[in-house]
Amino acid sequence: MNQQKPIHNLKTILTFIIPSLIGLLLFIAPISTDNGLTIPIAIVSKALQSAMGNTIQLIVTGIVIFMAFISVLARLIKPKFVRQSHFLHALLNVSLFWLLMRVLGAVFIGLTCFEVGPEAIISGNTGSLVYNDLLPVLFSVFVFAGMLLPLLLNFGLLEFFGTMLTKVMRPIFNLPGRSAVDCIASWLGDGSVGILMTSKQYETRFYTQREAAVIGTTFSAVSITFSLVVISQVKLEHLFVPFYLTVCLAGIVAAIIVPKLPPLSWKKDNYIDDTPRHPDDEMIPKGHGVFSWGYHQALERASQVTSVKQVILDGIKNVVDMIFGIIPVVMAIGTMALILAEYTPIFDYLGMPFIPLLELLQIPDAALASKTIVVGFADMFIPSILASSIESDLTRFVIAALSVTQLIYMSEVGALLIGSKIPVNFLELFVIFILRTVVTLPIIALMGHIILS
Repeated sequence: MNQQKPIHNLKTILTFIIPSLIGLLLFIAPISTDNGLTIPIAIVSKALQSAMGNTIQLIVTGIVIFMAFISVLARLIKPKFVRQSHFLHALLNVSLFWLLMRVLGAVFIGLTCFEVGPEAIISGNTGSLVYNDLLPVLFSVFVFAGMLLPLLLNFGLLEFFGTMLTKVMRPIFNLPGRSAVDCIASWLGDGSVGILMTSKQYETRFYTQREAAVIGTTFSAVSITFSLVVISQVKLEHLFVPFYLTVCLAGIVAAIIVPKLPPLSWKKDNYIDDTPRHPDDEMIPKGHGVFSWGYHQALERASQVTSVKQVILDGIKNVVDMIFGIIPVVMAIGTMALILAEYTPIFDYLGMPFIPLLELLQIPDAALASKTIVVGFADMFIPSILASSIESDLTRFVIAALSVTQLIYMSEVGALLIGSKIPVNFLELFVIFILRTVVTLPIIALMGHIILS
C-alpha cells in the first residue's frame, strides 16, 4: 500500500493522461480526408514531404553516404567517443553484413541521385522507385513518428491498454494486449509506424523475441489509404468495402495460423537480453480488477518520467536511429529486390507452383496470375500493376487482396524489419511470406467468388 501512495497524486495522474491523450490523437485518432481515412501523424508527415519537395532526396542521399563512410571509419579506427557512448556504439558498430548493406545503399543512392551507372540500378522501376517514392515518405514519417513516439511509449498508455486488451490478444493471438495499439497505428496510418513501435518495445523488454517477430510480420498492416490505392490500380474501387473486409478476414486468419508454424513458432519467448518471459508477468494481483491494475501500471510508468528534456532526448535518438540506421538498409535491400523482380525471371519461376492451386480455386488466367503472386515479396504494388491488364475481375480482385494480406515486401516492410532489432532474417521473411500466401489465398478466392458471382 505504501508503495502505491506516491504515484496516486495529481501530478502523476496528469503526467499519464495529458501526453497519452495527445499520443492517441496523433497516432490513432482516425481523420477522414479526400483520400480516405488516415491519422494526424501521416497528415503532418505528408505536409513536411510536400513542403520540402526534392530537398528530402538530397538530404537522404547525404545521410546514406555519410553513414556508409562513418560506419567504415568506426569499424577501422574504433574512436573513443563511439566506444564510450552506448547509443553511438549501437548505431555505428554494426556487423560486417550490415556494414556491407550501408555501403551498398550508399553506392545505389549515389548512382540514382546523379543518374549514372547501370539502368538496372537507376531505372524508374528499381533504384529510382525506392529513391523518389519510398525514401521521402519514410524520412518524413520517421521525423514526426520518432520525435512523438515517447508520447505512446513513456507515459503509461501502453501499460493501460496492454492490461485491458491482454484478455483478448493473449487467448486469440498469444500476444500482449499492448500489441493491439501497434496494429491500430499501422491499420490507420502506416505499417512503418507499427514496425517502429514494435522494435522500440522489443529493445526495452516489453516484447519477447517471439512476440516482436510475430507482431512485426503479422500486425504491421497496410493502411486503409494504401489499400484504396491498390484496389484503384486494378479498377475495382467500387468494391472497396467488400475488398477491405476480405483483407481483414484473411489477415485475422493468417494472424492466428502463421505464428503457430515455423519459423515464428521456433522463436524463443525470451527478451532481447535472453532472459525468459515469466508466465505470471500479466497476472492481475488480488484486490485489483483489469481497469484498476491497468491504471496503476500506467501511473507507475508515468511516475518514472523525471524531465521533459529526457523525453525530448529519447525522441531525437529515435529519429536518428531510424533515419541514419534504417534508411540506408531500405535503399540497399529495396533496390536489390526490385532488380530481381524487374530483370530476372526468378519470381515467375517461384510463382509456377501456385498454378495448380489457382486452377483448383477456379481463378481465371491462372498462369498470368501466378506470375504476380511471389513478385509481391519485392514490392506490394507490382502485383496490382501487372494484374491491371488481366481481363477477369475475379482474378484482379484476388491478386489485389492477396498483395495486401501478404504484408511482407522487401521494398519497405521487409527492409524495415531486417534493418530493425526485431529478430527476423531474410530467409525467415520469405518463408513467412509464402505461408501467408498459402493461408490467405483460399479465403480471398472464396470471398472473391461470393462477391463477384
